[in-house]
Amino acid sequence: MLKKVSLILLVFLLILSMVACNSKSSSSSPGKDGKVKISYLTHWAAPQVEELKSAIKEYNKIEPNVEIEVRAVPFGNLLTTLTTQSTGSGAPTITSIYELWLPQLVKDKIAAPAPAEYESDIKANYPEGLINAITDGGKVYGFPNEVNLYALNYNEKLFQEAGISAPPKTWAELVEDAKKLTKRDSSGKITQQGFGIITSWNSGVVHPWLSLLYSNGGELLDANHQPLLNSKQAQETTDLYKQLIFDEKTTDPSLAIANASTTGPYLDNFANGKTAMIIMANWWQSALKDSMGDKFSAIKTAPIPVGPSGSGSHSVSYSWLTSVNAKADKAQQEAAWKFLKWLNSNESGKNGSSAMGDMLMGMGIVPSRNSDIEAHKDTLATPFLKPYVDELKNAKSFPIVLGGNELTTTLQQQLEQMEFGKASSKETLENAQKSLTDLMSQFYSK
Repeated sequence: MLKKVSLILLVFLLILSMVACNSKSSSSSPGKDGKVKISYLTHWAAPQVEELKSAIKEYNKIEPNVEIEVRAVPFGNLLTTLTTQSTGSGAPTITSIYELWLPQLVKDKIAAPAPAEYESDIKANYPEGLINAITDGGKVYGFPNEVNLYALNYNEKLFQEAGISAPPKTWAELVEDAKKLTKRDSSGKITQQGFGIITSWNSGVVHPWLSLLYSNGGELLDANHQPLLNSKQAQETTDLYKQLIFDEKTTDPSLAIANASTTGPYLDNFANGKTAMIIMANWWQSALKDSMGDKFSAIKTAPIPVGPSGSGSHSVSYSWLTSVNAKADKAQQEAAWKFLKWLNSNESGKNGSSAMGDMLMGMGIVPSRNSDIEAHKDTLATPFLKPYVDELKNAKSFPIVLGGNELTTTLQQQLEQMEFGKASSKETLENAQKSLTDLMSQFYSK
């Protein structure tokens, strides 16, 4: 009898434990102080974190029962932090995520789809291309926050000194201009490179190369997610790098290194006038301004030069979004979506902009919400930013696929073999085609 009672008691306690756990994971009740507590994980630098905190203070004037903690980690740690801390008391409720990570986060049930009212707001107020990039399986997974694309940045002062009146429009002009802009010391060492590349950072290696491929009529993947690096257009693009680095010696990979913060020598050499041209994204405007001061006025932007097999200029574009953790409880998710809608609406900002739009513009990043672009149109009409905005209509998104981050890193590694003289351009593409075929087969069947 005692054993039977003990067994019944054990089962009862087990049931209570399960109910308690279930209640904790799905609870929609505030804490003991009456507040719903959520956290916002970002990769932004300290000045932007302070701006976000200021926006939260304004939000708390109308929503005092929501407590929002801001957590910042370096970009290189952002995805790892999100995936390893997606559950538990320290899990972030809101996270800034790179669109390339979205398919995996959806598959792992970390990213929550936007509730219907927020999905409607997003679809009504953002460009269709950006909505497509944050949609998976027909569901929208967050608020697009920023749009970035690549273009040709050049130092107009160095162009004038070399007798060049306009930026190159074709690859042939790019090579000729790079030759005129390159300077060497008595030993033949490059002291000013005509055209700069980026190494040691996967997107910094791949996105400029891919922008040239797009502008040469090529594609990275086909409709079945299989690589197309055996194409004529891809060979011509890689041969262009070979020509600049090894044949004409107008590009020095030793000047191209990026560090873990996506700054480093490649930025320093451009800012200090040791690089005349480089293909880079709009977001680095603030870093250039900080590095160059008044000399930044010499920096201009132009479309990606068109290759011999291309019919027009195209750039790689990508965006970020703020997503909500699907593993957060109901009250946290509801509070997170409500805050994000406010943060991205003109109720939160100034002069028709949202608070998010104001923060992004402070970093030199083109905001993605239509009303934010309109509110900041005068500020965006600068020699540096306007060409980026104008080229949005010609931009092509980096493929949003499972394994996208691994794809980028694998292609980076293969391209760097060529850039540092360890493989020919033909060998590079053959190796990349095989590696990416193997990689994509892990996620998609042919």
